[in-house]
Amino acid sequence: MVRRSRSRKLQKLTGLCRREEGLRVKRSCPSCGPSEPGGEEKGRGNPVSVQLFPPELVEHIVSFLPVRDVVALGQTCHYFHQVCDAEGVWRRICHRLSPRLREQGSGVRPWKRAAILNYTKGLYFQAFGGRRRCLSKSVAPQLAHGYRRFLPTKDHVFILDYAGTLFFLKNALVSSTLGQIQWKRACRYVVLCRGAKDFASDPRCDTVYRKYLYVLATREQPGVVGTTSSRACDCVEVYLQSSGQRVFKMTFHHSMSFKQIVLVGQETQRALLLLTEEGKIYSLVVNETQLDQPRSYTVQLALRKVSRCLPHLRVACMASNQSSTLYITDQGGVYFEVHTPGVYRDLFGTLHAFDPLDQQMPLALSLPAKILFCALGYNHLGLVDEFGRIFMQGNNRYGQLGTGDKMDRGEPTQVGTMRDPVLCPQVRYLQRPIALWCGLNHSLVLSQGSDFSKELLGCGCGAGGRLPGWPKGSASFVKLHIKVRAQAPVPLCACSLCSTRECLYMLSSHDIEHHPAYRDLPASKAVGTPEPSLGAGAPQDPGGVAWACEEYLSQIHNCPTLQDRMEKMKEIVGWMPLMAAQKDFFWEALDMLQRAAGGAGQGPPPPES
Repeated sequence: MVRRSRSRKLQKLTGLCRREEGLRVKRSCPSCGPSEPGGEEKGRGNPVSVQLFPPELVEHIVSFLPVRDVVALGQTCHYFHQVCDAEGVWRRICHRLSPRLREQGSGVRPWKRAAILNYTKGLYFQAFGGRRRCLSKSVAPQLAHGYRRFLPTKDHVFILDYAGTLFFLKNALVSSTLGQIQWKRACRYVVLCRGAKDFASDPRCDTVYRKYLYVLATREQPGVVGTTSSRACDCVEVYLQSSGQRVFKMTFHHSMSFKQIVLVGQETQRALLLLTEEGKIYSLVVNETQLDQPRSYTVQLALRKVSRCLPHLRVACMASNQSSTLYITDQGGVYFEVHTPGVYRDLFGTLHAFDPLDQQMPLALSLPAKILFCALGYNHLGLVDEFGRIFMQGNNRYGQLGTGDKMDRGEPTQVGTMRDPVLCPQVRYLQRPIALWCGLNHSLVLSQGSDFSKELLGCGCGAGGRLPGWPKGSASFVKLHIKVRAQAPVPLCACSLCSTRECLYMLSSHDIEHHPAYRDLPASKAVGTPEPSLGAGAPQDPGGVAWACEEYLSQIHNCPTLQDRMEKMKEIVGWMPLMAAQKDFFWEALDMLQRAAGGAGQGPPPPES
């Protein structure tokens, strides 16, 4: 029967081709019209246009191509753009990538969005210690509908997908290809819970303190006694991160709907901040040291002072650490809560407006434009505005602000990449970042180039390998040396990042409905643009290149050891206006020479030589 059906299809196609040969139709492109009759080559049959085939057949054939090839084929001509953009094609691709996905999701293009979310999902990590210091990929849960956000804890990693399923990625002992037993990170997964909206843990950078996981979820609750109806209520469930066991649950009234949860404070006075759909902040306090005790009690949910004192504000998102909280409104304004005098002094440089008796009083930050997202460290913070500019503020003892020095900043300051103080006295500012992350004493930025390639930049303390390629750290943002087996150093669809004491994490996921919201900076506000040339009368060495090279040699000559000379040379390479591939080449070559030298440096030659 199968052979008969195949032969019948072949006969139909053959008959179609013969009929088209009789009509003498020839097209050079599916979207072009018929060519001239006299332009046909002798001795060759008339080719058949793809447009003559049924659209369902063409879509079925295209659906077997890889996603990358489907996107490339859709850019060839108008006809293939319509075919490759059809929802039928993406529905088949989505079922091939995720056979267990039943629902198409939401959005204008639900099947295309679902297919690309599942094609680009991935969690990558690079350990700072051990033998293998390269970017690896964790296990990918087959049930996950894309990756929305992730959080590493002391022993494991938790991932939330777009369908509200929270996954529990475990570290385990596995057998390698050589038969050896090795400890592998995030190699097995289980489903922790479903219906999750958001989750959070201890806000400190050290994952040792992340003992519990707080999950904001929606659960069906039974209705009035005597009826069979039920209604959805939001709740907060607390799980042990080590085993995934639920130890506590609190349920709210069905009239209250939340969308985000963050934690602040110590374990004995842990404050849970909940953001409603209307932009209001509610808080409640729990004692983590008593969560594992089997008992029931009532907690009080109160409106936070930022929503009481400023009722007209509609908060869009929150960020927190152990002793401070940051709120971003829907209009791009930023408000701060600081609960300890030490952190207040680090952030603002003074204790003038700090009130120890009213620590929840929100403080407004003065900013030149609308803020889109932020990152909050222990005693420094980063802000990204609507023009893609990065502003840093706070303690700068290790150069974690990326300003090029180690002076604290009491107000938001725009930062840029490493610059050459001789050739390029003006800063090349970082623009349009994909993600920003602030840790204990270093900061990371995920940026995108004009060719859509991703780069990972970092500044601050480099101890423990937290800035790969820069063990001594850097006071300016420099490109980190991420080693991978593939050609691209950073995943093309990387969208967020996080760093712990042991590992660097990057989450890959692309949502076609999440378009970049950056605006073009007006020319009157542009800073750091090169000055126009003076035209005639310019010197023969317009940029002072020769003098700069002599200055570089003098700096290298003054270094006492060979290792210091190598480090100075790496720094100079970062300053030079070279292409990214050229800088990577010089940095790798210097690393090879440094390893070959074995650390046996020689002092500088005497001046008379």
